[in-house]
Parts: sequence; structure tokens; C-alpha cells
Amino acid sequence: MENKGSEVAVLAGGCFWCMEAVFSEIRGVIKVESGYSGGTVDNPSYEEVCTGNTGHAESVKVTYDTSMISYGDILEIFFSTHDPTSLNRQGNDVGTQYRSAIFYMDSRQESIARDAIKKLEDEKRFRKPVVTKVEKFSNFYPSEEYHKDYFRNNPDSPYCMFVIAPKLEKFRKSHAPMLVGRGNP
Repeated sequence: MENKGSEVAVLAGGCFWCMEAVFSEIRGVIKVESGYSGGTVDNPSYEEVCTGNTGHAESVKVTYDTSMISYGDILEIFFSTHDPTSLNRQGNDVGTQYRSAIFYMDSRQESIARDAIKKLEDEKRFRKPVVTKVEKFSNFYPSEEYHKDYFRNNPDSPYCMFVIAPKLEKFRKSHAPMLVGRGNP
């Protein structure tokens, strides 16, 4: 459900299961969808995207309430929950489908994204250069049903237990004031 005070951010930062789990816990986020963005194949399947031949990245489409959270805050969360210095890789997930990318909707989002990267570089927050691509939004194809709410629906799967759960716990500690249900509306 999108309302007048909502905006959309489309982001790619490795596995969409991880990103969906993180953004689902943020106050002001209305909806998070996992899917595929930035490629040339219409309505690709997960198997096609995994080949690295479609040009798509595993992505999340985050719809959020602009009266509660800003696009800059969304990007801060994005940069704090994946390695934006790793080219086409996040941990053991390797390939262009795991690239770090921001798919901007308009010139304002593009400017905020480029400024956020410049700030990270100026502050030398990372030891290596940020390789996050800032790309004009062209498409978003929702993932197959079994990917949706993957962490919530499969907490006992090894990937969830050993990759997502530790990342989510670290995120919860560092961003507690932004979380739903942690004393926040």
C-alpha cells in the first residue's frame, strides 16, 4: 500500500533475504519486497538471475513513510548492513547479482545517493573505496513467492541461522532507536 506520504527506494546489497529482514524491522517502513532490478531480461526467474547473465541484482523495494524516515536514513541503514566496498560479492555470495547498487527514482534520490557515498569516502568509514553503483531505476520484478519473508518463514534454515540472524542482531544493537516494537511507534 502506497500513500501520499510514501516513497520507494530500490537497493541491492547482496542477498535479498538479508536486506528484507533488516528493512522489515525499521519504523516507518510500510512494505519490503524482494526481487530483481537493473537487468535486461523481463520478469526473470531466480535461476536465471543466479547465472549472472540477466544483468539483474537481487534487490529490495522499500516503501516507506516520509514523515517517519528519510531517504538519507534508508541509505545509512543500507550502507551499514552490507559491504559497499566489495565488488560483485557479499560474503560467500559472488556474482554481479550480488552487487551493491542504488537504483534512484529521480534526480533528488540520485543526488542524495551520490552525496552519501562522497560522505562515506570523505569520512574514510571504510578502508577500501566504495564500489556501490548509482543507477537510474529501470525495472523491478518481484521474486518468487518462496523468497518473500524468507527469514521470518525459515528461521531454522542454516543460511538464516548463520548469516542473517547474526547480521540482524548486530543491526538491532546499532540501530535500536529506529526499530519497530522497541519502544518506538
